[in-house]
Amino acid sequence: MNVSLILIILLVGAFITYFAGDKLASKVALFFSLAALGCSVVLLNHFNAGENISLINAWINQPKISFALNADGLGLAMLLLTTALTPVIIFSSFGNEYKNSKAFYALILFMAFAMTGTFLAADGLLYYIFWELALIPIYFIALIWGNGDAEERRKAVVKFFIYTLAGSLFMLTAFIYLYQKVGSFLIEDLYKVQLSACEQLWIFLAFFLAYAIKIPIIPFHTWQANVYQKAPTVGTMLLSGIMLKMGLYSVIRWQLPIAPLAAKEYMNIFIALGIAGVIYGSIVALRQKDLKKLLAYSSLAHVGLIAAGSYTLTLDGFRGAVLQMIAHGFVVVGLFYAAEIIYRRFETREIAELGGIRTQSPKFTSMFLILVLASVALPTTFNFIGEFTVLYSLSQINIWFAVLGGTTIILGAYYMLKMFQNVMLGETNSKTFADVSVNEGISMVAIIAVLIFFGFYPKPITDLITPSLETILNVINKN
Repeated sequence: MNVSLILIILLVGAFITYFAGDKLASKVALFFSLAALGCSVVLLNHFNAGENISLINAWINQPKISFALNADGLGLAMLLLTTALTPVIIFSSFGNEYKNSKAFYALILFMAFAMTGTFLAADGLLYYIFWELALIPIYFIALIWGNGDAEERRKAVVKFFIYTLAGSLFMLTAFIYLYQKVGSFLIEDLYKVQLSACEQLWIFLAFFLAYAIKIPIIPFHTWQANVYQKAPTVGTMLLSGIMLKMGLYSVIRWQLPIAPLAAKEYMNIFIALGIAGVIYGSIVALRQKDLKKLLAYSSLAHVGLIAAGSYTLTLDGFRGAVLQMIAHGFVVVGLFYAAEIIYRRFETREIAELGGIRTQSPKFTSMFLILVLASVALPTTFNFIGEFTVLYSLSQINIWFAVLGGTTIILGAYYMLKMFQNVMLGETNSKTFADVSVNEGISMVAIIAVLIFFGFYPKPITDLITPSLETILNVINKN
């Protein structure tokens, strides 16, 4: 039994979902997403028992390409994030009606398949194929089922597609150059390649362009807010909860170990870019009048801090970044889902038109407040663990990095609590806010349970990812 089984389940599930028809599509998609999650847990148990669940098979002889999937602790952590959030995202959509729903849910599973492949691939070209495949379903999900004016939506989605594709081409060029040097795309061979300082710099920058756009890092963020706003909430959840983690994960897995000299030489610049994203995202979030856009810029601030932690080249930085990736994935999905629940009832995302929800739905108000507090890294929530660890790693490099990065806590608390006050409190709204349904409650409670459980007990994830991160750090420090 190996991790290729997850890919098979998700890919087969996508096809069966499409052919199941519109009436059954959502339920079939949920079934296969839960099957993938269950299989992931079983594989985790096999991994913890010391079994080899990775896969490597020869695929193409010329050029030499392998179908290689590496299931170490880091890869499994990202696999579990993907397979845990996918059924939550699918289940959260049950309150909406979608035209041609068979295609909609099939695309969600296909996107999960591609993202899973990206996290597990141990061959550079296979990784690139999965990376690009993940772009196709989100393009159509946002374009066909998105919100607002069709022409504005098309412009936003096409801009995102072109930006991401263009950045990826630089990464492909880097892989081709590396193949010419070593004669292999396997990650273990690429880790051993001997490059001059100049070569490493160009390879580092080529990877950076692809990852900075996907994450996104300032100044490559201009596509993000519009796409998050225009995409359907399911699409926004997939983008913010899982897809942007592809870039953050790839910084640690691919960019830094392959070009460590450049990473060490220009560390401070890239940490500064990450922190700039923290400050910029927080300030712009303060001025937003649309709930979804506010959450988009909040996400930009949080991923900026994760990126800064990754570029510290320390074990604490890596560990904090991965913990925060997972925590951010759950909390941002929960926040966008809360925004969707509000939109279902009030049919607006304008903050000025909201308010007075607390008096009509105390249960929803309580759950939304927990998500807000988790987002601002309140102690005992999962986000606090990752954010504190990242800030500690930044302080090891330069105390001012930690001070400036810590503004995410202060500014985040201000704009998130102000948003909560304007959206949830105040006099009773003239519109009726029905209390949360059973389906909505299940999705919200599941997300909150993860955030609180790992806020108190992050050890299982820390133990899972630390050996892989130590191995990567050893590769970096050998050069």
